[in-house]
Amino acid sequence: MPRQIRLNAFDMNCVGHIQHGMWAHPRDRSVDYTDLDHWVDLARTLERGLFDGLFLADILGVYDVFHGSADASIRNAVQIPVNDPLLLIPAMAYATRNLGFGVTCNLTYEPPYTFARRMSTLDHLTKGRIGWNVVTGYLDSAARGMGLVEQPEHDSRYDVADEYMRVVYQLWEGSWEDGAVLRDRAGRQYADPARVHPVQHEGRNYRVNAIHLSEPSPQRTPVLYQAGASARGREFAAAHAECVFVNGQFRHNVRDIVADIRARAKAFGRDPRDILVYVGASVVVAPTEAEARDKLAEYRAYASPEGALAHYSATVGLDFSRYGPDEPIRFVKTNAMASGLEAITVRSPGTEWTPRKLLEMMVLGSRQAPIVGSPGRVADELQAWVDEADVDGFNLSRTVVPECVEDFVDLVVPELQSRGVMKREYAPGALRQKLFGAGSARLPGNHPAARFRR
Repeated sequence: MPRQIRLNAFDMNCVGHIQHGMWAHPRDRSVDYTDLDHWVDLARTLERGLFDGLFLADILGVYDVFHGSADASIRNAVQIPVNDPLLLIPAMAYATRNLGFGVTCNLTYEPPYTFARRMSTLDHLTKGRIGWNVVTGYLDSAARGMGLVEQPEHDSRYDVADEYMRVVYQLWEGSWEDGAVLRDRAGRQYADPARVHPVQHEGRNYRVNAIHLSEPSPQRTPVLYQAGASARGREFAAAHAECVFVNGQFRHNVRDIVADIRARAKAFGRDPRDILVYVGASVVVAPTEAEARDKLAEYRAYASPEGALAHYSATVGLDFSRYGPDEPIRFVKTNAMASGLEAITVRSPGTEWTPRKLLEMMVLGSRQAPIVGSPGRVADELQAWVDEADVDGFNLSRTVVPECVEDFVDLVVPELQSRGVMKREYAPGALRQKLFGAGSARLPGNHPAARFRR
């Protein structure tokens, strides 16, 4: 049986997300991001297209590394302004029945005790369709907004994250036993106190002595997403993640990252196939090749190179405005997203990336070159990525909305289904069951969270 392709839409509660400048296109509706109808309509379209989920990015802080200022980001709406993604989910979940929701939450700036309740609440309200994209942040501007001078060192953030995970696992998995909730009206007892336990954690970064405030939700622990591709990020993903989001222009580079993550997962005693890997992609599709090329040319007229460089500079912590147009970019250690800089330096042997070469790649205002063509051509490319890079699916970022989503659902999804590489109906159950075909909505017994169960 052919390997099934998984699909997430990749979006953010803001005007400009990945393809910078597209908001200025006359048919684009990104500026409606403050309107709940905009998000409900998106969720319904994605469910019609049998997408696994909507992956919502988020960022604290602003992109202010390029030219040492946030001006370029503000001018081009480069993820600023940006609203809270969690508040969108209950409305979209109410309007759908099967679509999952992966939401990005930065653990560096929120105590695990309150965060655990927020995720449990969303898991209840979505009937078990919530996932958490675990991030530690990478912007000094976010640290300054939270009262710090700068963010903690890159690898040390993951050390803190490991402890954070141990705390939330105890809250979600161990505080309330199975069967603790009785709902006994006749006996006037809602829950059995003997089966509800305080979490007692004394660690280097966190101290908790409290009962989890929420009763057990359908999944208890949300589906765990992770998007760090640095060596330390891959180590964290292998230990904790169920779905990993990677980026890369070249299949052989992504294949190496995927192989490393799966090997590390096996070393942790996990089944490597218990981790689904999604690669970032954008698609411009039309009924014919010629129409797709014309659409790309139309979109390209609105792309913002300045916005793309502002985003990339802050992502990797390196001000590209300080380089000459043809000056090679070299790897330097920063506390930002190490994997992004590694991709164009140490992981690109034989290729010298310069600001000019980066701009040539930024076709639609991002460093992500789009897949362009007819439905058959797009499907060929997606299948090639699955076969050659060993990825399981794609996080598809928006170009011009809503037409980019509608075009994919109406043109590419039927093509994938006709080839037998995409589902024709949703599996029953919670998000974890839909993704992994699991009998239980809870994490498997070989996951590190399982040891905290009573």
